[in-house]
Amino acid sequence: MNCDKELDVRGLNCPLPILRTKKSLMDMTTGQVLKIMATDPGSVIDFQVFADQTGNELLSLLEAAGEFTFYMKKK
Repeated sequence: MNCDKELDVRGLNCPLPILRTKKSLMDMTTGQVLKIMATDPGSVIDFQVFADQTGNELLSLLEAAGEFTFYMKKK
């Protein structure tokens, strides 16, 4: 999947992945896609809730070898 910006939050635990994602999205324009790489298992639910609460669209969630990759489209 194509992305406009990448954010590496591997090794960080809640709430830092969400806080850094929020900051990154603020610097992006509507329709751009942010790729987020995380290792916190709690981030799966956190990003789903974050998308629901903010209106940003969680396009994809991939998991491999304990790493999670999210693609989020800015509203």
